[in-house]
Amino acid sequence: MTASEVFLWPGTKVCEQLGINPESDAGLIRWMINTVVYLMLSLTVVWIIVA
Repeated sequence: MTASEVFLWPGTKVCEQLGINPESDAGLIRWMINTVVYLMLSLTVVWIIVA
C-alpha cells in the first residue's frame, strides 16, 4: 500500500460504502470526504494543543 492510498483511504471507503466509483468525477467526492475528515482531525489536534 502506497502513501497516497493510505492518505486517500477514508474517502475511498466511504465511496465504496455508497456504491460510488472513487475514480469517477475526477475523484471529487473522495476529495471532499477526505477534506472533511482531515479538517476535523487537524482542528481536533489544534484544539488539544491550544487548550
